[in-house]
Amino acid sequence: MRIWQNITAVLALSLVAGVALAAGDMGEVKKQAVNVPAIIMFLAFVAGTLGITYWAAQRTKTAKDFYAAGGGITGFQNGLAIAGDYMSAASFLGISGLVFINGYDGLIYSVGWLVGWPIIMFLMAEQLRNLGKYTYADVVSYRFQRVPMRTMAATGSLVVVILYLIGQMVGAGKLIQVLFGLDYTYAVIIVGVLIILYVTFGGMLATTWVQIIKACLLLGGATIIAFGALYVATGGSMSPEALFRKATEVHAKKDALMRPGALVTSPLEAISLGLALMFGTAGLPHILMRFFTVPNATEARKSVFYATGFIGYFYILTFLIGFGAIVLLMPADSGYMITNAKGVLELKGGQNMAAVNLAQAVGGNLLLGFISAVAFATILAVVSGLTLAGASAISHDLYASVFAHGNVNEQQEVRVSKMATLVLGVIAILLGIAFEQQNVAYLVGLTFSVAASANFPILITSIFWSKMTTKGALLGGWLGLVSSTLFVILGPTVWTDVLKFGDAIFPFKNPALFSMTISFLGIWIGSIMDNSENARQECAAFEAQDVRCQTGIGAEGAASH
Repeated sequence: MRIWQNITAVLALSLVAGVALAAGDMGEVKKQAVNVPAIIMFLAFVAGTLGITYWAAQRTKTAKDFYAAGGGITGFQNGLAIAGDYMSAASFLGISGLVFINGYDGLIYSVGWLVGWPIIMFLMAEQLRNLGKYTYADVVSYRFQRVPMRTMAATGSLVVVILYLIGQMVGAGKLIQVLFGLDYTYAVIIVGVLIILYVTFGGMLATTWVQIIKACLLLGGATIIAFGALYVATGGSMSPEALFRKATEVHAKKDALMRPGALVTSPLEAISLGLALMFGTAGLPHILMRFFTVPNATEARKSVFYATGFIGYFYILTFLIGFGAIVLLMPADSGYMITNAKGVLELKGGQNMAAVNLAQAVGGNLLLGFISAVAFATILAVVSGLTLAGASAISHDLYASVFAHGNVNEQQEVRVSKMATLVLGVIAILLGIAFEQQNVAYLVGLTFSVAASANFPILITSIFWSKMTTKGALLGGWLGLVSSTLFVILGPTVWTDVLKFGDAIFPFKNPALFSMTISFLGIWIGSIMDNSENARQECAAFEAQDVRCQTGIGAEGAASH
């Protein structure tokens, strides 16, 4: 415990030093004056969550405690934690910013992400809980050859986690740079140190409660902004219709603001983006991991039910926030629009700051400070969940099951996981600093495309298709992983916009339609052409797996059914 106290003391001193540096280094144009309420609330959140981590550390004794919070989280608590995991800075800042710029069309991302949840609820949640132990690789290797399947599943998980981490770390740095006046590098380092502490000492229990607190803060803050903006923008009538009418009067797009089709013009692009958002959700390792924290399959279903409600409500709020920002921030005399270097009028801090600027317009510096702290807490919580998922893939799937062939005790496995957490934290910090000037939007698209093309097809077919074999799974999984990555690199976003190589080789920005098809075809062709004895045994084992899937017989917590 003395080590823990020393680390906490060092972190506290570094945070105070960071605030002092922020106060003393205000010369850059990018930075605003230090927001004292934001820094106070941020420090209060950090202190509270470190306290939770200390409490969780006392209760994290076994591998099950570390990976799955001992399986003792209720469906309601887990639903809030899943919502906390899913309501990232991209959702809060990004979607409200998209609505601010594009109006109705900005909802395409929130609708796509939300539609993924019924798929998880009705097709996957119960099966995951009944078949798995700590990670989704437990499920996909249940009746197949353990070493190659876990290697592929862990690789897919790590690719998704690292790509997602880059976007979140860059988002954290930019957010703090604008809002707190803190240097970008210091902001990224502080985030990295905090997540290492949360995950290393508190494991899944600490991460879960950090997510729950953050979800409550974010839902509360977004509610205040959305309904506050609705009240102010409509003169107290609280009529959404009046809000939309005023928005069409002040926005440059006028009536086109309420019509779909401007943001994604190609039907193929729209279908491909929708597939990536829907099925990518069902393939995110840090989301799938949450179903092992509940005691049984019934609570797993409840988790998704509650999470869908919280997330759906949140996305309605982002819609109101986006339109409220149009009415209250877009008029040139509002003080929130500035002329950029090219002489074009744009929102202060960029379009992703619509929700934050609206908070100031509705509730002054106090609400701005609260929302700034909540936005930062959002990133901390999401990155903690991602880091734990990555560490679990390394320690449980690769180290314990592939390299040690299951001959490892729990203490060794948890020790490796903590070492992996430290390494992933350092990698996240370095990548966050390295990608500071890059457009990270393509990383989010790549993350969901990889999850939808590599993880989801393997997961869904291993649960429901009796004729799937190890060779088919490996062929389809690796093809999905490689093709989705390759298509994004060769597509317009990276090849043309980021690398400046001219016309893109692959013409579509969203490759999921093509890479998912390749993955499923690979699974099918590889499976039906596999006539080996192993393949026959794997197909014969499907019936026993299906019984456990549907009834929970043999699963942990089965007695509660």
